[in-house]
Amino acid sequence: MSQDRSEYSEGDLRNTGMSLKHDREWDYELDRIVDAVSERDAETVGLQFPEGLKRRAKAVTDDLREHLPDDVTVMTSGQPCYGACDLDTYLMRRTDVFVHFGHSPMKESEKIIYVPLFSNVEVTPIMEESLAELADPDEEPAVGLVTTAQHMNKFEDMREWLEERGYEVHTRRGDDRLTHEGQVLGCNYASADVDADQILYVGGGKFHPLGLAMEHPDKHVVIADPVNNVVTIADPEKFLKQRYASVHKAMDAENWGVIFCTKIGQGRWEQAQEIIENNDDAYLVTMDEVTPDRLTNFGFDAYVNTGCPRITTDDGPQFKQPMLTPGEYEIATGQKPMEELSFDTFHGTW
Repeated sequence: MSQDRSEYSEGDLRNTGMSLKHDREWDYELDRIVDAVSERDAETVGLQFPEGLKRRAKAVTDDLREHLPDDVTVMTSGQPCYGACDLDTYLMRRTDVFVHFGHSPMKESEKIIYVPLFSNVEVTPIMEESLAELADPDEEPAVGLVTTAQHMNKFEDMREWLEERGYEVHTRRGDDRLTHEGQVLGCNYASADVDADQILYVGGGKFHPLGLAMEHPDKHVVIADPVNNVVTIADPEKFLKQRYASVHKAMDAENWGVIFCTKIGQGRWEQAQEIIENNDDAYLVTMDEVTPDRLTNFGFDAYVNTGCPRITTDDGPQFKQPMLTPGEYEIATGQKPMEELSFDTFHGTW
């Protein structure tokens, strides 16, 4: 199939020359998957999509079937998926090729093909609007720059754009949990630990910059959201009030359920074990997917979540009993003062 590349946006799979049953807005790297199947003489292929992309599974499977031998079986994971830390290990062990869409690799693996699905949205228009919330470069030239995996394909363009306007752009790669320089996750903001009092976050949603603002309370965090075309300032005050209320409520707890998440990239076993060893009224509960409904029948007075921090912060208000982070648990049990309440972050891989 011959096409004029100028007809399509950058990253469009139609630019690859593959004949597809369905059009593509993003490059799902099907040619790479097909090559892997051939190289490994694979008989089974497992696909895993994050929640917002599961509806695309049928179309991707259709296109793969067009290019794979008839005896190759393509399976899609139906398990919830919220990040590169959230791999369907059951499916992965039972397939010859396992493909994880939508996230950057948290840990290199010959078994897993990571397809990040970069966004093609233009970021410079919203960055232009964000200048109103950043200090003038003549007065405060230093600015930290961070973004999410979906926009990493535009990161160097973002840096150059700011430098052309007189800013000194400070970036770093936080730790092993992060794939790219300047990347932040919903559980890790180490890339914002730079020598600048202001941080520009380019990306969608408020959770990432909210966590960033709590992790680095001394920094002014400006959110430039190119998806929703809005510029805001990260303000954790409302969120902190919710967390203070949960901690206060848990101070009366006589027994605790300690949640250990069995997902490959979300388990903090040593932390869970330490709590159990030091509290006779704490009981270890292992789960893969942690939801309010699953905890209803246990009847503990309060819970401490050693898994993904977003379970506590995103879903905390939905739990009938207080659901605390390990740090909040230490405050509720009198081991730390309330002033030390902070955002729970994840470091390292598995």
